[in-house]
Amino acid sequence: INGIGIFVYPFLTLYLTQRLGYSALQAGTFMTLASVLYVPGSFIGSKLADTIGRKPVVVVFQLLMDACFILAGIFEGQTIVVYLILLALFFDGAVDPAREALKTDVTTIQNRQLSFSFIYLGHNLGYAIGPVIAGYLFHTAPRWIFFGNAGFGILSVLLILWKVKESKPSKELIEQSQSWDSTEKGERGSLLKALLTRPRLLFFAISITFFSYAYSQTLFALPLLTSKLFGQAGAPLYGKMMALNGIVVVLFNPILVSSLKRFHPLANSSLSGLLYAVGFGLFAFATSNIVFLMLTVVYTIGEIIAATNEQYYIANNTPISHRGRFSAILPILMGTGHAIAPITGGLIIEQYSMIVLWLTTAVAALIGAFMIFCLYLVEKNKKPL
Repeated sequence: INGIGIFVYPFLTLYLTQRLGYSALQAGTFMTLASVLYVPGSFIGSKLADTIGRKPVVVVFQLLMDACFILAGIFEGQTIVVYLILLALFFDGAVDPAREALKTDVTTIQNRQLSFSFIYLGHNLGYAIGPVIAGYLFHTAPRWIFFGNAGFGILSVLLILWKVKESKPSKELIEQSQSWDSTEKGERGSLLKALLTRPRLLFFAISITFFSYAYSQTLFALPLLTSKLFGQAGAPLYGKMMALNGIVVVLFNPILVSSLKRFHPLANSSLSGLLYAVGFGLFAFATSNIVFLMLTVVYTIGEIIAATNEQYYIANNTPISHRGRFSAILPILMGTGHAIAPITGGLIIEQYSMIVLWLTTAVAALIGAFMIFCLYLVEKNKKPL
């Protein structure tokens, strides 16, 4: 349901440039600022998730985000909308670590990869529908992009209140876990101390930053590219690409999870980077609708492999005592590329060209793939990092 309601963020670049008159660089700067505001929200949400619980954090901050989108719909087209969007993304930052901690709480190492793949599949069932609707609303009824996002968000909260139970581990379980012979064993002390006991996890997070930079261009530079090449038909085409992204996930997720589960998650993650490099790099030369759709399939296969292996590796190496806080700090580290991608992309477009942007995006994906493959070799040979 949340996937269906993702109306605002995929079209935020187009909204800023076409509805509010921002340049590519201004839009990129705004989106980078939005990513920066996500950080304090994430820290607040993660600390609350590890203290008062996962469920209340998800419910309260999701409703606050939805309230911001309702107000943005009411004031659509006015300057205040950008501030409401920034506030909404701050609240979204608080929701995510609590939601990730909850997912990890209710799964085990044995069933986690399959469980995470089902959640990812459910999200993309909705995402196959939402962007198509939003793509047509963008020109005909833009305020309903905000109302729709809020409405589906509220519906998802009602389902959480009805069906989801609190999952925060008890103090007794956390104390017991400190003697476990497991990568999930609890750790005493601060977040920093716990992080330093997981050096490979930190290296992995830094490597994923290059992937997040590359993938973020699908939200920033890709809609600019389709609009540049196809004019008014660009937004609907972009919506179709996002819908195709969801459809490919639905169709290929079970096949890829089943086929690749016998391989190490780090090897699979490295493969996803190679597919990103191919898909994003060839956008530099794409000129027809069919090529855009074909490349969407390529990078989406990379996305499926990444999504079903990255979170699996992270969850299996996160101490039970710090799940909420790890679910904040690691996405912040991994999302650094996502944060700088819009402003960097805007600068590259203005100083050079779209072609240079997509070629450098491919290089970023290759760097990430190489780093993760090196980490895979270290783990395979059981050498200290």
